Amino acid sequence: MNYALILFLILLTGFFIFGIRRSMKMSNKSVELIAKYENDKNNPALIDEIFDFIGRDAALGKILRKYNADKKDIAELHKKLTVYGDFRKYNRYIPITSFFNATTLEYLLKNKNDSPKSLTEKMMNHFHF
Repeated sequence: MNYALILFLILLTGFFIFGIRRSMKMSNKSVELIAKYENDKNNPALIDEIFDFIGRDAALGKILRKYNADKKDIAELHKKLTVYGDFRKYNRYIPITSFFNATTLEYLLKNKNDSPKSLTEKMMNHFHF
């Protein structure tokens, strides 16, 4: 019984560490892109970096494949989010940060035909703007 409990705690700790590490990686990349493209928000390299990074992540890549999303979809969504959400609050910038969260990425891809205002409002509510 004790061995099973110890094994369970080790697995739970490993799962927790993995989750925290992944979350920090996503946050760091988001902040890096915000800082890098702060004065060059329409640079096509930004879309390439976002798409490449989220495509390599297991959870976000799965969402991209689920909705058959490509760089064009990410570029269109980024453009829509920039219309009403082109401002920064601390380390959050809606047109970039929204792509690094599984919940928001899925919402964006599922509702990619919605109006820019609707999408931006949903993202602002999610990130507590």
